Amino acid sequence: MSKLIVGADLERTETWIKYEKHLYASCRASCCTMPVEVRFADLLRIGVVDEFERDEPPRNVARRLIREGVVERFNQKTGLYTLVRLSNNDCLYLDRKTRLCTIYERRPDTCRNHPRIGPRPGYCAFVPKSPRG
Repeated sequence: MSKLIVGADLERTETWIKYEKHLYASCRASCCTMPVEVRFADLLRIGVVDEFERDEPPRNVARRLIREGVVERFNQKTGLYTLVRLSNNDCLYLDRKTRLCTIYERRPDTCRNHPRIGPRPGYCAFVPKSPRG
């Protein structure tokens, strides 16, 4: 008796499926529960920093964004900020009802390039939406 596969396991990339564009509309947005690392340019595009802050020490920018609940940590060595995830691991910018990105047109490069780059390039952790949404 074969078991019905209801979706990929985010932690086990071997369960991910080959990405196809049509999957996006019926996906539960499991990739939006992975940590999102961003650069200053992404933060600028999102609109949480201003151009004049480019000359500020990144550590100071990170402190402010951590206080504001946008960034959960900053890696000084790589210069990468990690966006906050909610208690259920959803990205801060993922709408809980629609499971769609609320800043899609301004989304970070990490998101723009997924799944071309990432833990398993060309594959995604597709989890279908339930019939009720």
